[in-house]
Amino acid sequence: MAQQNPPPPPVALPASPLPYPIPPFDDFPQIPTFLLEQPVPDDSSPSFTHSNPYSVHHHLNPNLPLLVPFPQKRKRTGVRRRPAAPPLPPQLPNLVSPPASALQSQSLGPNRETDISEEIIVINKEATGEALIALSAGFPADSLTEEEIDAGVVAAIGGIEQVNYILIRNHILARWRMNVSGWLTKETFVNLIPPHCHSLLNSAYNFLVAHGYVNFGVAQAIKEKIPPEPSQPSVVIVGAGLAGLAAARQLLRFGFRVVILEGRKRCGGRVYTKKMEGSNKSAAADLGGSGQVPLYRPDGSPVDPDTDMKVENAFNRLLDKASRLRQLMGEVSMDVSLGAALETFREVYGDAVNEEEMNLFNWHLANLEYANAGLLSKLSLAFWDQDDPYDMGGDHCFLPGGNGRLVQALAENLPIFYEKTVHTIRYGPDGVQVIAGGQVYEGDMVLCTVPLGVLKSGAIKFVPELPQRKLDGIKRLGFGLLNKVAMLFPRVFWSTDLDTFGHLSDDPSRRGEFFLFYSYATVADHAPTDAVTLVLQILRGIFEPQGIDVPDPIQTVCTRWGTDSFSLGSYSHVAVGASGDDYDILAETVGDGRLFFAGEATTRRYPATMHGAFMTGLREAANMAHHANARALRLKVERSPSKNTQLCASLLADLFREPDLEFGGFSVILDRKTNDPKSTVIVRVTLGGARKRGAAEGAKADQQHSNKPLFQQLQSHYNQQQQIHVYTLLGDEMRLHYLCEKLGVKLVGRKGLGSVADSVIASIKAERGNRRSGSSSLSLKIGG
Repeated sequence: MAQQNPPPPPVALPASPLPYPIPPFDDFPQIPTFLLEQPVPDDSSPSFTHSNPYSVHHHLNPNLPLLVPFPQKRKRTGVRRRPAAPPLPPQLPNLVSPPASALQSQSLGPNRETDISEEIIVINKEATGEALIALSAGFPADSLTEEEIDAGVVAAIGGIEQVNYILIRNHILARWRMNVSGWLTKETFVNLIPPHCHSLLNSAYNFLVAHGYVNFGVAQAIKEKIPPEPSQPSVVIVGAGLAGLAAARQLLRFGFRVVILEGRKRCGGRVYTKKMEGSNKSAAADLGGSGQVPLYRPDGSPVDPDTDMKVENAFNRLLDKASRLRQLMGEVSMDVSLGAALETFREVYGDAVNEEEMNLFNWHLANLEYANAGLLSKLSLAFWDQDDPYDMGGDHCFLPGGNGRLVQALAENLPIFYEKTVHTIRYGPDGVQVIAGGQVYEGDMVLCTVPLGVLKSGAIKFVPELPQRKLDGIKRLGFGLLNKVAMLFPRVFWSTDLDTFGHLSDDPSRRGEFFLFYSYATVADHAPTDAVTLVLQILRGIFEPQGIDVPDPIQTVCTRWGTDSFSLGSYSHVAVGASGDDYDILAETVGDGRLFFAGEATTRRYPATMHGAFMTGLREAANMAHHANARALRLKVERSPSKNTQLCASLLADLFREPDLEFGGFSVILDRKTNDPKSTVIVRVTLGGARKRGAAEGAKADQQHSNKPLFQQLQSHYNQQQQIHVYTLLGDEMRLHYLCEKLGVKLVGRKGLGSVADSVIASIKAERGNRRSGSSSLSLKIGG
């Protein structure tokens, strides 16, 4: 048994979307362990049932005392072979100086009195640092996200108001990162933000809380915010993976009734922590922070460093050539695979000429396939790395006790029903039905978080059928398979200076089979016989020529994601013919806000990752809350008709005889006693009938009308009576767009305006009465 070492000092977590407080753990003996990576083309190759297919880095031990950063896995190169140069900070705009357009708006004259609403606020001196934190959370430094624009966080896009909103938003995010264990209140910022910007504070804070950017997670202070009694509609969630658990916990805090249906006997989905035990020893996998990845030939001898560097540089040049090729090809590159492009360039440029160089080249291809859980012949040349621009900065970290520790914390006290295999989802205007076996679960909305592989298989029947657009997206996206084998040995027989090493294969068709080994000798805590035999053969081929005996493992652990009916693969990638748009299509809501989708295959920014799956759960919780509120608002309007309907209708007709604004079939009346540009006005749209005419035009028409036969006069009179008036209440310039596009509110008849219109009508009526007593009415008319 290896000598016990004292636990290392704690390592701080970098900024990440999962900033959870981690309790301390007891020290544990160090047991040598290996984890092997193996992307495979089909289910006939060895695969396994445990661990996490999202990333090569995962825990298998709930007692691990370490919190170790390790190099970030990148789509471009898979495992990073050498320490990368520290990234340069992005070029950020000067967030304490107004844009040129804002300066122009302030320079209206030397005697102009300064309007404080047009000044950029200063919260503190860390604006640039806070912008970097916002960037790490997925926010642009100097603009709004599409989510923010859709939510109407500012009255107008661009200008000083937007700059101040961004400064406030970034500051809230930075304060949240300072202490993710507590509940961040809006009152924290009241004295820091000038009073004239408190509306922006409300907007920013409410947006960040509702969309799960702050005040989320499993800290006790967050859990305590779940109300004891639900006040919102009911939601059925299909799948208890990270997406489903994140959405459930957020929805419960919003006050929704939630039930989760999980087909397995456990939660976590494709994130699974497996404890390894044997000979009174237990172990879990962990990784160190080294970027050195030495390679060994098939005969066990180390690869010459100069040859290694030569082939690696040649491989990177081929990737650059492929990138330039797709730019020249344009849309045609969507129908070409990355593998075809690389192989063509290799043959043309002859970068790998002898057998060893060819084996090295194939190792790099295998490394790239592991990063995407798919064969290069299946990856789109055009979009295989489309998510690279959104790569989060900082090292990856994993949790003491394994990722299962996070899963268990998220699942605590949630209403999860296990071994409920869903086979039918019905959705319609009255709600949803989710059928598992002979049981039917009803709700107002349903969130489907099953893996892309399950959607591809058609195991779940949707009634009505999903839109063709979504079906096509499901078909186009790829879903790969990554196999892992973990082996527990009784002693360390390899160098503890190395965390990772690779093994070359002289068979190109088996280049990805056990090509990468991870050492878990710094941690404490049943595979197919053929797979174990092959792995031991490789290890003994490497170490026995050095005079080192390789013992039989105490225990081995494998997973079989490809044949698991609840996953049918590991994670998604952009296949030939697909694009990043397909991730957005999979995320689209169906059935007028009844059927929602989450999971790693529904995010174009962070696909194939744990944090991506988690964030989609938060995203859909916000989306479901939005649709529920919109439905409640429409229902309130329908159930609350205005009182004194006939009186208000008569007043409204009188007021629109002299509209304040008129163009074409549109008329507007407003209360002129208020100077607020965002005050509510009433808009009327006239459909059908004859347009309004001037006095002379009307007299001429009346003369012509009197000369018509009686039948034609009656018909003309009938046509004029077929006018239909529809109305809407309108505030600022964004509200009509918000009502129509986001809340689905349509132009309605007089009764549909609700009680709010009554007070507006009464106010306008009173104001006009006072106006007439003083002076004549002024009306602005545009058009005929």
